[in-house]
Amino acid sequence: MTRLAAIVPLLFLAPAQGLAAADRGAQAPAKPGVGAMDMKFQRIYEAEWTWRENEFGRIDDADGGSSRSDHWPRVDAASQDRRLAYWTSVLDALKGIDPAGLSARMRTNEEVYRIQIENYVADLKFRTFEAPFNSDSSFWADALPSGGSGWRTAAQYRAYLGRLRDMPRYFDDEIANMRAGLARGYTVPRPSLEGRDKSIADIAEAVDPAANPFYAPFKTMPSTIPADEQAALQKEALEAVRQAVIPAHKTLLAFMRQTYFPNARQTLAAEALPDGPAYYRQMIHEYTTLDLTPDAIHAIGVSEVARIHEEMLAVMRSTGWTGAFPDFLTYLRTDPKFYAKTPDELLARAALIAKRGDAKLSQYFGLLPRGRFTIVPVPANIAPFYTSGRGGAHVYLVNTYDLPHRPLFQLTALTLHEAELGHGLQGELAEEQPEAPPFRRYSYISAYGEGWALYTEKLGKEMGLYETPYDDFGRLSWEMWRACRLVVDTGIHHQGWTRAQAIAYLAENTALPLHEIETEVDRYITWPGQALSYALGKLDIERLRAKAEKTLGPRFDIRAFHDAVLAEGSVPLPVLDDRIEDFIRSGGVDPVVALSR
Repeated sequence: MTRLAAIVPLLFLAPAQGLAAADRGAQAPAKPGVGAMDMKFQRIYEAEWTWRENEFGRIDDADGGSSRSDHWPRVDAASQDRRLAYWTSVLDALKGIDPAGLSARMRTNEEVYRIQIENYVADLKFRTFEAPFNSDSSFWADALPSGGSGWRTAAQYRAYLGRLRDMPRYFDDEIANMRAGLARGYTVPRPSLEGRDKSIADIAEAVDPAANPFYAPFKTMPSTIPADEQAALQKEALEAVRQAVIPAHKTLLAFMRQTYFPNARQTLAAEALPDGPAYYRQMIHEYTTLDLTPDAIHAIGVSEVARIHEEMLAVMRSTGWTGAFPDFLTYLRTDPKFYAKTPDELLARAALIAKRGDAKLSQYFGLLPRGRFTIVPVPANIAPFYTSGRGGAHVYLVNTYDLPHRPLFQLTALTLHEAELGHGLQGELAEEQPEAPPFRRYSYISAYGEGWALYTEKLGKEMGLYETPYDDFGRLSWEMWRACRLVVDTGIHHQGWTRAQAIAYLAENTALPLHEIETEVDRYITWPGQALSYALGKLDIERLRAKAEKTLGPRFDIRAFHDAVLAEGSVPLPVLDDRIEDFIRSGGVDPVVALSR
């Protein structure tokens, strides 16, 4: 789903106004110790960030971040065209920034910021907002509060009530976008839509508003809100669910079943879309930050699959298995001992893995965040089509749906990737950078973030976190899965693979349960390019580490290396390459990390 599908102005600042404000500031004297070019660039991104927050309908919170305001974004075509004009004007303004005149810290900021704005412009030019969902993510599911609201004040609850009441207008805007996409053949592929209406139907057909997931934040409210005010808010919430949330979902459900699904395109490839080859190359660049051709990526994937398969065979033999590889995969997929019996067992095992990892953190990282994550199940209405887990700086979602397809031997790799060392650790450190501008703290570059998370799965082996050969085989199966993505994504979107062909390829090469394979293939079909970021990012980090180890020899410190990778937050891979080159030239001491200690 395009990240631009959820943008709306609280107070619209026209493009000319925003840049004029930045230009007026250019007459102010530079701060002591801050270069003129730094100040010029800072004025551009601060004006744009204020505009961006308004467009997204967000408000500053007490912790220096931001939270949603009392309405959903305006996502209609006219609003999208305004954004395209504004971000294009920002790119024009950036032409006046000479990177040679920026300080080292600001030069990194400028590299990250420029590619961020370029991707926003590209998304709007390709009008990706006309397909505002995929088989994995959607604007209606993203509207759900997840992981507990964490709200502390009545004002936050009232803002949420405003969003509930605004839902019919917001959904109508998205329906209009999807109609425009249908008219020009830009849709989610029909073969990957089967059953995707269930998450809408669960809300639209609910009988009891108090049992509706959108009412959930009002079931347990903080004691800081007086009891009578809580009761009044709860009454308003029930009314909003009944009068706005359910009708909005009913309208959307009827549109999807009667109009969208029957008329969605039958082709799968991104290159079959309007201006498809250029669109797919942009998706590759956006998600990998590299300029690689689909054929080059496909070849890397085939090579990686062959390498990892040999490692999987070795681990398979270490378990004592003497049969064929396909039979071993069948054994792993079907033997009950490899699967949790209850959702709580799966959640408890994930928590235990995370705590075991905590004991080793200080041996491998110098910089550690103050923040931690919680572990919660994936919401029931999206679980059937959701991945096995997903994590970030604050929440680790574990899918407890269909337990016979949630193998425990893959849970260590999942937990390391999504929470313990991967997205949780990286996201928390990024948010806690005191000197970074907000477009750095709250942005996410897939090749870096997914590459780091996949790297940590293997790092867990160094840390001794895989207890059995089966767990290690699960790790390798996941590494194989990401290598297969390079083959499958380019196969589908460039080489004309069918859905059945992609499913068969994953079934032959990984230990993933068949249900998850089908779910994942549908994700690749409807989200071109995203699947490429994992393996390519991981390979880059591994290459940089090998070079640092070889060059620095006994001076190489794994803690210092990891700190150098993580200290800047999410960056394009070429920027990370430059950072580690500086780290190596400085003898294994990173100046950014040193300043933050």
